[in-house]
Amino acid sequence: MDHKEVLSLLLLAAVWLPPCSGTPERDGGGWAAGSEVELQDEGPCSIDVLDAASLTHRQFLERYAYTRPVILTGITDNTKFRLLCSKTNLLGSFGDRSIRLSTANTHSYKKVDVPFREYVDVLLKPQSADALGSDTLYFFGDNNFTEWSPLFDQYQPPAYGLPGTTAAYSFGVAGPGSGVPFHWHGPGFSEVLYGRKRWFLYPPDREPHFHPNRTTLSWLQETYPVLPPEEAPLECTIRPGEVLFFPDRWWHATLNLDTSVFMSTFLG
Repeated sequence: MDHKEVLSLLLLAAVWLPPCSGTPERDGGGWAAGSEVELQDEGPCSIDVLDAASLTHRQFLERYAYTRPVILTGITDNTKFRLLCSKTNLLGSFGDRSIRLSTANTHSYKKVDVPFREYVDVLLKPQSADALGSDTLYFFGDNNFTEWSPLFDQYQPPAYGLPGTTAAYSFGVAGPGSGVPFHWHGPGFSEVLYGRKRWFLYPPDREPHFHPNRTTLSWLQETYPVLPPEEAPLECTIRPGEVLFFPDRWWHATLNLDTSVFMSTFLG
């Protein structure tokens, strides 16, 4: 049975099986099992959090799309996709597939190809605050859309887009304390399937103070506590069921508080 047939059976299970206490959604998809490390401090939330039902697409374009980030709830329903992203299901379907890892620094210079199972078993571990970004390998993006299409085809992207843009997915799995230091690119959405991801954002004209080869965790511990109020970022932690929108060219850094599985939808 190939990985497409396995995913088809798992998708049927997602449709027909009722929730129970042992389902992946209840236990963190198996990603938290055996991990003794998580970061408890979610920090404040200075970003608007809205139910998508209370915000039309037109209002989204007028109020947020080009000016500031927003977190939307209820804009996607990826219950089935989340089940397919449990640890057991991903390893069963893609464990032997090669994935491309990037270094967790601002410019992500280095790329390394490893089997997905090796990444999960060996490299997916808590981040040390002393580690340099150039020494930290991170699975996010550079996805093989041919091999992973049976999974990605099940993802339901946010319903709101930007005129004249098309969507491109970037999927990842990362350990607690990992993340990407400040950088910028085009607009998009970020959704967490498992775990929690803390975001820090600055508008394009307010470049933050950071070292491009130091991790977000080290920035949080060393720089963040001494920032004057006028230099504080916009920030919030997103959980499963919440989708963060980031506008074009906004500086942002991320920190995974748990082992996290996530999907970004870039608009370009």
